[in-house]
Amino acid sequence: MSNAPAIEVVGLSKRFGDVVALDGVNLAVEPGTVYGLLGPNGAGKTTTVRVLTTIIRPDTGRARVLGLDVVDQAQQVRASIGLAGQYAAVDEQLTGRENLELVGQLTHQPRAQVRLRAVELLERFGLTDAADRPLKTFSGGMRRRLDLAASLVHRPPVLFLDEPTTGLDPKSRNDLWDLIRELVNEGTTLLLTTQYLEEADVLADRIAVIDRGMVIADGTAAELKAQMGATVLEVSFADAAAAHGAVATVGAVSPGAEVEGTTVRAPVVDGARTAMEVLRALDAAGLEVAGLTIREPSLDDVFLQLTGRRAEETTNGEAAPDLAPAGGPR
Repeated sequence: MSNAPAIEVVGLSKRFGDVVALDGVNLAVEPGTVYGLLGPNGAGKTTTVRVLTTIIRPDTGRARVLGLDVVDQAQQVRASIGLAGQYAAVDEQLTGRENLELVGQLTHQPRAQVRLRAVELLERFGLTDAADRPLKTFSGGMRRRLDLAASLVHRPPVLFLDEPTTGLDPKSRNDLWDLIRELVNEGTTLLLTTQYLEEADVLADRIAVIDRGMVIADGTAAELKAQMGATVLEVSFADAAAAHGAVATVGAVSPGAEVEGTTVRAPVVDGARTAMEVLRALDAAGLEVAGLTIREPSLDDVFLQLTGRRAEETTNGEAAPDLAPAGGPR
């Protein structure tokens, strides 16, 4: 068996006018794993997926999927991958069954085989009862499940999921996570883009943090969290004004303190000792504490330390907007 990565990206760059979308991205995804591409909106995640799925061409660098060059062997790449984008790429006027059968026809599969595959996928994704209803009657979670089913009609060994749980309620998101785990257990290789820290932590075997079109960290969730090198102290206050008034006092004891809402947060090496010192300092300053917690660092803490902001925050002009055309291969 080959030890070559299922997806390999070296020095990938892409510009849209004056905006740098990708700036020398390097990735390697092992077969049969989930690779999480984590970052805020505009970081370059979707542009990376669109290059890897042959929707757009890179300016420089190279990318291979299953050893196939995404530029020179684009047609072969498209036949080997599935793509479920941020928004359901299915026809609202058709039924669920008709959508799946249409995808099968577009991928040039025998009609009888397509019908059987549609039945199989509808059952697997819990859509059998709604199979012959127009898609416009589907809920958001049902549409996302059908979109993922459509990406699997031709049984691709590599699947790209571009923020697949965007807009879903917690139950629908958990259901989709379960389906993703099933696919990986069957040997599918997944590249998953997300801006949800919990999603990357739960699903991904390996995570690349991307910001402003560059990969700024790469490793397992545990490895990335270990970069913090400390536990996290959180001190809560009655309101945001009190928290802002206390951040300097906490920071004097534990450098790196920052405020979010009514909470002051700081990385600490000796959690218990530092917590006592912080409480004494706040008491001496006449600042009343509503609560105090010591916890292990999260991926959100890692992203904040790496970028200076949280993953869900978006700043205009940081990276290329999604200027590439919508749609793409199944």
